Amino acid sequence: MKMTPSEAFVETLVANGVTDIFGIMGSAFMDAMDIFAPAGIRLIPVVHEQGAAHMADGYSRASGRHGVVIGQNGPGISNCVTAIAAAYWAHSPVVMITPETGTMTMGMGGFQEANQLPMFQEFVKYQGHVNNPKRMAEYTARCFDRAMSEIGPTQLNIPRDYFYGEVDVEIPQPQRLDRGPGGEQSLSEAADLLAQAKFPVIVSGGGVIMADGVQECIALAERLGAPVVNSYQHNDSFPASHPLWCGSLGYQGSKAGMKLISKADVVLALGTRLGPFGTLPQHGMDYWPKDAKIIQIDADHKMLGLVKKISVGICGDAKAAATSLTSRLANRELACDANKEQRANEIADEKATWEAELNEWMHEKDQYSLDMIAEQADEQGNWLHPRQVLCELENAMPKDVMVSTDIGNINSVAHSYLRFERPRSFFAPMSFGNCGYALPTMIGAKAAAPDRPGVAYAGDGAWAMSMVEVLTAVRHDIPVTAVVFHNRQWGAEKKNQVDFYGRRFVAGELNQKGNENFAEMARSMGAEGITVDQLDDVGATLKKAIDAQMNDGKTTVIEVMCTRELGDPFRRDALSKPVRYLDKYKDYV
Repeated sequence: MKMTPSEAFVETLVANGVTDIFGIMGSAFMDAMDIFAPAGIRLIPVVHEQGAAHMADGYSRASGRHGVVIGQNGPGISNCVTAIAAAYWAHSPVVMITPETGTMTMGMGGFQEANQLPMFQEFVKYQGHVNNPKRMAEYTARCFDRAMSEIGPTQLNIPRDYFYGEVDVEIPQPQRLDRGPGGEQSLSEAADLLAQAKFPVIVSGGGVIMADGVQECIALAERLGAPVVNSYQHNDSFPASHPLWCGSLGYQGSKAGMKLISKADVVLALGTRLGPFGTLPQHGMDYWPKDAKIIQIDADHKMLGLVKKISVGICGDAKAAATSLTSRLANRELACDANKEQRANEIADEKATWEAELNEWMHEKDQYSLDMIAEQADEQGNWLHPRQVLCELENAMPKDVMVSTDIGNINSVAHSYLRFERPRSFFAPMSFGNCGYALPTMIGAKAAAPDRPGVAYAGDGAWAMSMVEVLTAVRHDIPVTAVVFHNRQWGAEKKNQVDFYGRRFVAGELNQKGNENFAEMARSMGAEGITVDQLDDVGATLKKAIDAQMNDGKTTVIEVMCTRELGDPFRRDALSKPVRYLDKYKDYV
């Protein structure tokens, strides 16, 4: 069929079910943009392109579909790199569309010219460069197919003059892989190990969510009577109400989960790469079992045995593999059957002990935090302890809520308090750990799932990087609720200065003049803005904001005034006490 390359591009988007694209308009793709609307595609304009790519990530993670982002060539595209990196580590099938300088001026240093493929090569699974207008549909389709098959972002690079002309083209239909459970031999070896295990533990990872395999993970856990821990920042990979759920591993995770996995003789890592940051010692515990046999299941064979030494590696779909293992174990005599009741009691006891500790853990108890609590009480009155706030927020959350967290000290502590009943509910910046993530990601998630409440957590440092996207939520009727923890500091890095650098604070203080009011800023952007400085108001304010979100279409920013206490250092593994040799630095130890 004859059509323009722009029409071929848009029709291929339609064939892949694209209904929403995030970005900022630009001349580089205006010919295609002109026909988005009659194709049933909504372009959602943002304030900054980094926000657009985070929104595409959130959209993808909430829906399981492609998230799509586009921008002007050069500066518009380069603004997206950070967010695409976050999507890469979240394994989100985001398609980054990068219109490029026209072919007749390429290499001449023209207006907004940049070499756009090297920018993204480290953070995408595939790069498709349209080298001829006749191949527009082919490369567009391939980028969408590869995002799904490779489980991660892809880049579609299009010289801007290739949107014009006339081509004879057939629109390719989407190709989707049907992933199996893994190899017969490896599955049999895994089943044998599990049958011999006396204390099996399951680590349920992001692959379980992406495969829609939570129910299959539950079935396997129940057959084994195995405690299930969430992998780092995947608190939604197993329902928190289930008796076998034991919380997340990693930084600020669950002591119950850590104590239980430390006793494992066999660990089944289901849909997780067992990333190094997610299994580090925490709460003073080096909990990873040194002598346990590890079965690792991952859809990417390159992840098998990459971080932890494994006994069996299975390259397969987490859902299909769990189903296969459950079937293989159904009629077998299992060693763990003999102590199933005892382990169930142990699981319940460890969880109850951890819950009691969390409920009593009102504030941080190191000397610096105690000093800051006393100092701030003199300055501002009794502002709120972050742990108390997080507990109140947890108790006020509706069951079907979606929550995104930014990077930072209080947000990391939130890992201990965030519990979910369904997958595709928790969004965090994963191993890339970039600030400015939470708000735009939740806007994207809300665009994909408008029937679910959406809440974003951010510290005041990270919030300032992305708060302008409140305008996007308001302008385009994508209501969300944001909770801003206002403690006037870069808390995560400041704790390192406390523990390693003699409390010499460089660049860690925010708002020393005390004149910032994020609630007022939100109101100026057309949202609701509420400042909370009383603990009894935290839960009620969140419920009110979510009611306004779901029933009135209102975006609300809740500014919570927090004390300056600090949790555990964020990167204890990466720092050591400083050594100085030059005389002028001798006091800086």
